Amino acid sequence: MSAPTRLLSDNSKKRPAAVQVATVQLAVLRAEWTKVHTVPGPAWLLTATAALTIAVSTAADAATRCPRGLACPVDPARLSLTGIQFGQAVVAVLAVLAVSGEYSTGMIRTTLTAVPGRTAVLAAKAVVLTGLVLASAAVAVAGCLLAGRLLLPGHGFTPARGFAPLSPGDGAVLRAGAGSVLYLALIGLLALGCAALIRDSAVAIGLVLGLLYLAPIVAAAIASDAAWAGRLDRYAPTSAGLTIQDTTGLRHLAVGPWGGLGVLAAWAAGALLAGGLALRLRDA
Repeated sequence: MSAPTRLLSDNSKKRPAAVQVATVQLAVLRAEWTKVHTVPGPAWLLTATAALTIAVSTAADAATRCPRGLACPVDPARLSLTGIQFGQAVVAVLAVLAVSGEYSTGMIRTTLTAVPGRTAVLAAKAVVLTGLVLASAAVAVAGCLLAGRLLLPGHGFTPARGFAPLSPGDGAVLRAGAGSVLYLALIGLLALGCAALIRDSAVAIGLVLGLLYLAPIVAAAIASDAAWAGRLDRYAPTSAGLTIQDTTGLRHLAVGPWGGLGVLAAWAAGALLAGGLALRLRDA
């Protein structure tokens, strides 16, 4: 071994354990980032998330009117963020494929051989995914609110009728917009955890979409049973999480806006914990 090589080896051995762990984690993050930006799929899915969310929200704004002489029990901010309910499906697919895609190709064996610390792999995937989803969601939410600001006044939602133009300067609108960005990021983490637990792409996507869309349908079907409908609204990930978009009628919500987002965060944390345990205990 040459002198420089011996010196480098000796220096690496003298590094504190915390520094060595941080170095390894940064290397894992770089590896996960390389996987994402060197294939076209994630970029297309992120673009589709923003495009679909804005398109659906714009269509909802264009289709909604407040006729003269009639009361309009409409929350303009929530209406303008309708597309989040559709964009979340694309985010879920992106997150599932980040894990199950490697299982389907067998690449996961290479990943886990290079990084024996399996928790570090899942954590790195979560960090990279969250960063990408936050960026795409921020663009989507900005587009949705801009569409609402431009379209809704022409459909009767005017200051004269008690509807202020949508603006991030309004604290409630800012909370609805920023909360929607966080909502999509949490949906991604929930789907990532489910994928690590289940591994199979089709089953994981089906499970996540069922969690996202089945509970609101069931709640609507049993609306006559206020107690059970209220429980679903309070504890189901979608129903609870989307209360972050409400800016009117907050007293009538089953759970408050930030409390509802906290429920979704608990679902995401539980899924990641279960997925992390499965990743550590099972063979690749």
